[in-house]
Amino acid sequence: MNDSMNIIDKEVNPTIPMIKVKGNHRQIGQQIGEACKAQVQHSIANAQHLIEEARLTLELDWEGAQIQAKKYMPFAQERYPKYIEELLGISEGADVKFDELAVVNAMEAVTMDALHLSKCTSMAVGDDCTADGHVLVAHNEDWLPEDEQDVYLVHASPDDEPSFLAMTYGGLLPNIGFNAAGIAQCCDSVYPNDSRIGTPRVVVSRAVLGATTLSDAVRMVLAPQRAAGYNHLLAHESGEIISVEVSARKFGILYAYDGVMVHTNHYLDPKMQEIEYEPDELIGTRMRHFRAMRLLKRTTSHSLKTLKSIQRDHMNYPNSICNHMTEDIAPLDREKTINALIIDLTARAMHIAWGNPCEARYQTYYLED
Repeated sequence: MNDSMNIIDKEVNPTIPMIKVKGNHRQIGQQIGEACKAQVQHSIANAQHLIEEARLTLELDWEGAQIQAKKYMPFAQERYPKYIEELLGISEGADVKFDELAVVNAMEAVTMDALHLSKCTSMAVGDDCTADGHVLVAHNEDWLPEDEQDVYLVHASPDDEPSFLAMTYGGLLPNIGFNAAGIAQCCDSVYPNDSRIGTPRVVVSRAVLGATTLSDAVRMVLAPQRAAGYNHLLAHESGEIISVEVSARKFGILYAYDGVMVHTNHYLDPKMQEIEYEPDELIGTRMRHFRAMRLLKRTTSHSLKTLKSIQRDHMNYPNSICNHMTEDIAPLDREKTINALIIDLTARAMHIAWGNPCEARYQTYYLED
């Protein structure tokens, strides 16, 4: 492993960086921080710039953001101390302040979800619905365009958990990926009205990569004293697929009875819809959900090719499944697809396009036990 990794110039070298790390959680964090020092530092600078740029809207400056983030960390420390160890390791390896790294990992909570972006489309198809009997999981990661250059993959072998391969960017804990126990996770932001100070969503979702069974993964998702929640689309190599919709206090579990699942950024469970914040504003997410489901239903013989085609879809452009940034919008509303990935759980492989999948080529990486 290299001692350092510069931010990649995508025009010169479009290959997503992948680092291999192993050991205890502090060591894993240190190795990530050392290898991805430039990306971690850049993501903190991006977060600071965003908060300062939106200072009047957020009524918050960078110093205040650090004070707010510190309120969430004790809950994460109590429930998941080993992932706080990873964050401490990242801060040490990347030579950044832990309090600033905490802001990056609690950004949605610190900004009170003012980052009300559409953010992400996730899909899964079971073995009964693929041409080769493989279980496939797909995800478009929509986020701030400034973070696109900081994307990288982590191939981790913790001492006390299954190995995993996950996508992340900057100083965020990895959470979107799959592990050697045959469990895959994609996360979609949702907007509950019961948010509170508690364990940040990113820490909760990182814990899922340490699960050894599907029920263990659900237990991780439902950790007590959550700050809020994501939708966690979870798939198992056996072909079982569920979505766990989570808020600070409630949850709903959806099952893929027909072998396919789509989730975007609004609640689908009726009881979760009752606590959705400003549901009438969440129009684009519904368009993407309807579109992806319709395209999935066109065949019962899916493959990498069919899922890539859906990930590249431009219906309702620029707020399409393949999401494209528009320049003349407020800082808190900027977004684009910064990567698109497909996990083949059966083959233990991840196929990932860096940036908009309509423009970028997919690269393949494997999880090695």
